Amino acid sequence: MADFYRRAFGCLEVACPPGGISLRLGEEALSLQQAATPGRADFRGNETGFQHFAIAVSDMRLALDRLSAAAGWTPISLAGPEMLPPASGGVTAFKFRDPEGHPLELLQGQPGAMRQHWPSMAGGAPFLGIDHSAISVTDTARSAAFYGGLGFTVGRTQRNRGIEQARLDDLAGAEVDVTPLTGSGPPHLELLRYRHPAACPRPAIDGS
Repeated sequence: MADFYRRAFGCLEVACPPGGISLRLGEEALSLQQAATPGRADFRGNETGFQHFAIAVSDMRLALDRLSAAAGWTPISLAGPEMLPPASGGVTAFKFRDPEGHPLELLQGQPGAMRQHWPSMAGGAPFLGIDHSAISVTDTARSAAFYGGLGFTVGRTQRNRGIEQARLDDLAGAEVDVTPLTGSGPPHLELLRYRHPAACPRPAIDGS
């Protein structure tokens, strides 16, 4: 897996803690930990087990060219990159899965909308850093209250819908409320609540 992330995105290995490998992409760190037992990674966007992180890119075409040269990944966005509706900020996005099925996203923002330090860090490479991580939830207010108690600031919820969102997620009629949470610094966390197809809650753990 570390080899894939190095080939696909130019990640640099910074440490090898017991049972894992730490990689760096821009100013962000990514930790790969070897699981003791196999588990699911192939959750769809409207399942509450779903979590992805998005990589900011300076040039979507160049980023896809490099990704295409790294074998083992599979697309989620079957129609290629999508320019999302204005509610999303007008970003272009492409979702896919790494060789073990973890969902990832490439994200290109409009000029002037990207974090200020990214252009100076690019050095000719299209992959700039980790923009955000996102998780699907069934109750945005309850989740926002939990993360608010951990020091996150809750932003304004936006609704992404339309054929572009459906093609991006490969979910017919996809309609999702996106609530950003910011902490002490980037990247930020996004809560995703799918209105259609509706999210199904996961079974309770230890009766909770």
